[in-house]
Amino acid sequence: MLFLATTGFLLCFWAWALLAPLGPRLREELGLDSFQQSLVVAVPVIVGALGRIPAGALTDHWGARRVFPIVAGLTVLPVLYLGHLADSLAEVLVGGFFLGLGGTTFAVGVPFVNAWFPPEHRGMALGLFGIGTGGTAVSAFTTVQLSEAVGPSFPFDLVAACLAVYAVAAWSLLRDKPGRAVAPGSMATRTALALRLPATWQLAFLYAVSFGGFVAFSVYLPTYLTQAYSLGRSDAALRTAGFVVLAVAMRPVGGWLSDRTDPVRVLTVAYGLVAAGALVASFEAELVPVGTAAFLTMAAGLGAGSGAVFALVARLVAPERVGAVTGVVGAAGGLGGFFPPLVMGAVEGATGDYTWGFILLAATALGAEALTSTVVRRRARAKRSS
Repeated sequence: MLFLATTGFLLCFWAWALLAPLGPRLREELGLDSFQQSLVVAVPVIVGALGRIPAGALTDHWGARRVFPIVAGLTVLPVLYLGHLADSLAEVLVGGFFLGLGGTTFAVGVPFVNAWFPPEHRGMALGLFGIGTGGTAVSAFTTVQLSEAVGPSFPFDLVAACLAVYAVAAWSLLRDKPGRAVAPGSMATRTALALRLPATWQLAFLYAVSFGGFVAFSVYLPTYLTQAYSLGRSDAALRTAGFVVLAVAMRPVGGWLSDRTDPVRVLTVAYGLVAAGALVASFEAELVPVGTAAFLTMAAGLGAGSGAVFALVARLVAPERVGAVTGVVGAAGGLGGFFPPLVMGAVEGATGDYTWGFILLAATALGAEALTSTVVRRRARAKRSS
């Protein structure tokens, strides 16, 4: 079940991230400015983020057995539309809006995996499920290369075919945990109850920084590298893929460390790494080795932090509420990825460089570190003693 969920998550995230590596090409073909290019890659992010709230609540009630194949099947439609029909800014934005559906699968898979594993192994299991975020790396590695080698529509056709096969397989093979806790009430009621929990908002902010930072770099780093360092599109896409691979690999590490030590401690260290890397990157030093080291440090911190946040969710939230809380927390993570590309584009347009964007990231990471080491630490201790 973990393998099936992770595979579906990876394929849907692959679809969700299709536009990001094509940002420089779309800028040239459609005559976009920096802000418009940022908007194209950010729209799927915000839709996928907000869509996690109803997706998580629906999963609490219906189960991933139904929701996963439905979402995967529906995502095929915007993928094919973008690959064959969209040829203007407005049409790409419409396609990107519906492409955001693929990003909602995070809130489907977390409660599903959470139900299948005992508390002492949930951090690692959820971290392994989080490897599905590597779909963004698959997109970064392959989209530009396949477009140039085979044709501009081929990456979209390939993803659509994979999603269709997975939807059929998931409908046939996926099973919810027998006797899983089912939350009572309507979707609106379950979401409202999740929003009333103080832990939901604290976890949402932490995930907005860690996963939001990961998403932001996944979608905007190709643009940044081409603008700030004059790299070619393929080179920028491959370097972005390296960033994503490290962040994805660190996610189960963060979950594993949280199972064996303390997720609060893991988060504190992770946010410290992000702040340090962002400060170094703000100087826009030579890409090799200083800039690369700064970005990889941030990747490690963002990945480990993302894994640790959901190890903490499993400890602070009742099982029947995990889906609804995951929807809100996951939405915050996606929204955390929506704003930085817009800010970076606006900062570059206004000042000619990206310094203040990285300084703002460092300050935000330090704020998350402070919240984790104080308020969240006290809440986790109170939960353990109750």
